[in-house]
Amino acid sequence: MERAQTSEALLRARLEPARILLDADDIDVGALNSTLAMLDGAEISHLLETIPAAQRIEIWTRIDDGLAAEVLDELPDLIASDLVHKTPDERLGRIGSAMNIEQMSDAFELFPDDIQESLVAGLSQEERKRFESAIAYSEDSVGRVMRSDMLVSLESATVNDALEDIRKRPSFPEQTDQLFVTDAHGALIGVVRVNDLLVAMPDTPIAALTDRDPPRLRARETLEDAAALFERDDLVCAPVINRDGRLVGRMAVEEVVDSLREMSEENAFFREGLRSDEDLFGRVWESARRRWLWLSLNLLTAFVASRVIGLFEENIQALVVLATLMPIVASIAGNTGNQTVALVIRGLAMGGITRSNLAYLAAKELSIALINGLIWGGVMGAALVGIYGDVGLGFVMAAAITLNLGVAALVGVVIPLSMDAMGRDPALGSSVVLTFITDSMGFFIFLGLGAVFLVQA
Repeated sequence: MERAQTSEALLRARLEPARILLDADDIDVGALNSTLAMLDGAEISHLLETIPAAQRIEIWTRIDDGLAAEVLDELPDLIASDLVHKTPDERLGRIGSAMNIEQMSDAFELFPDDIQESLVAGLSQEERKRFESAIAYSEDSVGRVMRSDMLVSLESATVNDALEDIRKRPSFPEQTDQLFVTDAHGALIGVVRVNDLLVAMPDTPIAALTDRDPPRLRARETLEDAAALFERDDLVCAPVINRDGRLVGRMAVEEVVDSLREMSEENAFFREGLRSDEDLFGRVWESARRRWLWLSLNLLTAFVASRVIGLFEENIQALVVLATLMPIVASIAGNTGNQTVALVIRGLAMGGITRSNLAYLAAKELSIALINGLIWGGVMGAALVGIYGDVGLGFVMAAAITLNLGVAALVGVVIPLSMDAMGRDPALGSSVVLTFITDSMGFFIFLGLGAVFLVQA
């Protein structure tokens, strides 16, 4: 934690001079250019994310094309798209040409059609093959983010052959602890640990050191699958194969960490009805428009919940205390449901929920909810008996809390599983639907029990 705080403090200190210059009434162009020259692509990307949209163009137009390529690759899509839209085609072509294949495949859809065509035309045959392979995969797949820099050796080679090939490379691939072993056709045979390679005798056959059943990923697997594999086996990198078993790249732990962070951010934002790349300093109208869907859905569900209350209007008038107490039933159920939703989403992400254990999971969550409902519903019911001197009211509260907690637990299991079965992100909208059901059912159960046991009595 302290290390993270120190890194954040250092980043803020490096960016502060640029912020001060941008906030000045009369910008010192020379000083701003000098300040930007000391920053790398990731730092400038962070700066652009944390300044108003009107100031971003001042930064964007003053960095060279090579650095702009790095910045564009780091930026969220909303900000990157806005900057691309404001950039002349001539410069966009230069920026695209400065990108490596991985960067170009990530940012390709941001460029206008004519720029896309010129970028592809400028690639060599080998580069075009790698590029077409990368964009053939969906954005949330391993193939889209896999790296092409890897250590590869034929099964027929010796340790000395492999080491000679490594020495000829201009640099050693980052986050690499394995040598991938293939046959003459490029099919993955296995891996050799770099530590084993370094201590082996030069004439040792590579085949003798090869682990023939290593963890591996398929290019079309999701990033969630990759994260689960890396977490389970504590990997630094893993080979990526296509449907034919041919080695096509490698996945490094950096991409896994980035994908986990992005998924966590997406889930957190989705629960609040926002996009994960929401521009904190973007234009007011565009930000407002992106929130309309969830606001309209919340308004609709709130209206339906109010109609449920309306069904018991006469009962509420007869016993006003019901109106003051019914939010308690909905609130505590919402908390229980969100806990269940969070656990189910995590289980889906880790691949731990299957048909064989689904019934047990639902029964377990329901049992926990009913136990907590009996305990805390009983506590709340006893408190109401003490406050109002009405045993019937205490019973109604205890029963309503218990029943609604059971509803919340079942809904908390069903909603994310249903969305996952439909191919949707389980985190998307789960909170809104859960709140709607627990509120509506909470009001219905509590007021219904009140009508039967209190008002009519």
